[in-house]
Amino acid sequence: MKKLLLLPVVLIALLVQSCGGAAEGGTATASSNESSAASAQPPSSGDDPSQQDVVDVAVGSKDHSTLVAAVQAAELVEPLKKSGPFTVFAPTNAAFDKLPAGTVDDLLKPANKEKLADILEYHVSVGVFTEDMLRDGQKIGQVNSQNITVAKEGNAIKINGKANVVGTVRASNGIIYVIDEVLLPE
Repeated sequence: MKKLLLLPVVLIALLVQSCGGAAEGGTATASSNESSAASAQPPSSGDDPSQQDVVDVAVGSKDHSTLVAAVQAAELVEPLKKSGPFTVFAPTNAAFDKLPAGTVDDLLKPANKEKLADILEYHVSVGVFTEDMLRDGQKIGQVNSQNITVAKEGNAIKINGKANVVGTVRASNGIIYVIDEVLLPE
């Protein structure tokens, strides 16, 4: 409970700290990768994903059920729904499947809630970082107080040298970059 009460304070501090004000509020512009993220959008809902918050977009994606279960287990649903704007790096189910056997099941246990929250918060930045704002070598502060590093070559974006951005989805309270690896904090 204490962690949830401190989240708004941490989010504000990170907003001020992260990338010298490179984040902007509001909804991001459409990306060139958005069409490749069709599976990250809610299937047959008919709703514009940009009108749904980052949690609802993930809930509506068949490729993000593991991420949704993790966000629920870490009790981060409400902070992600009510706050923002955010940039979320959302690993697919296939990304979670690449972790060693039993890792996800272990992290979802109540005893590992803090560790799980730390990992999930490493996937969230305060503010909206559109593709045109991302620069090669850029470090972006995450909610867990650590940084990720962006590698950008043309339209290809890689996070921490291994997680490829495979799609982009706008949401009402931020932007989601679909990634093919789980980011693990140091």
